[in-house]
Amino acid sequence: MRAGAVVLAAGQSRRMGRNKLLLPVGGATVLDSLLSSLREVIDDVVVVTGHDPEPITMIAARYGCRVIHNPIYDRGMTTSFQAGLRTLDADAAFLVLGDQLCLNQDTLRKMMATMEGDLSVLIVSPAYKGKRGHPTLIRRALFGEFLALGDDGIMRDVVRSHESAHRTVEGDEWCTTDMDTPADYKDALKKLRSYIRSQRRSSAWGS
Repeated sequence: MRAGAVVLAAGQSRRMGRNKLLLPVGGATVLDSLLSSLREVIDDVVVVTGHDPEPITMIAARYGCRVIHNPIYDRGMTTSFQAGLRTLDADAAFLVLGDQLCLNQDTLRKMMATMEGDLSVLIVSPAYKGKRGHPTLIRRALFGEFLALGDDGIMRDVVRSHESAHRTVEGDEWCTTDMDTPADYKDALKKLRSYIRSQRRSSAWGS
C-alpha cells in the first residue's frame, strides 16, 4: 500500500503567540522533529503552508518534502487538507498536525499494516488510554468525501460517518498531546526531557 502524508502547517498559532512549528525542541524546531520522523516511513510528504510560509518552506526543503501553499488557509484546516490531498497519488493519506512532537514511526507502520490487511478499513487512528489521537490514516476511497466539504465543512463529520470502518492501534501519550499555548509548550518540553531519559535508560538496559 502506498501511503502519503499531508502535514498541516498553515495556521497562525494565535494562542501560542508565535508560530509553534518553529519553536525550539532538542536543538531543532518542532517541524524539523516531525518531518525527520515522518520521512523515515513515508516517501511522499506534502507540507501545506499558509501564514508566514517562507520559514516553513525552508524547513520542508531540508527533508525533501513537497510544499503546497494554501491561499485560503484562513478559512480553516479543512481547506489546507484538501489542498494537500489533491496532489497525492497514494492509496491512503496520513492527516498530520504540524505541531505533533515525538511522532512514533512504529505507530505509523502499525496503522498502515492495519489498513493494508483489511480492505474494509477506511480510517485508522492511534489511541492512548482509550482516547483517539493523531495522525489519522485515511483510505483513498474517502478522499472524495473530504474534497467535497465546503469551507464550513468539518472533517470530523466525515470520520464519524464511517465509524464502523474506523480502527485504532495502540499509540503513546504523544498522539494525544496538544501544544496550543505557552503552558502546553512548557509542559511538552518537560515531558520530552523525561521521555528522552526513559529512552536512554531502556537502551542502557538493552545493551
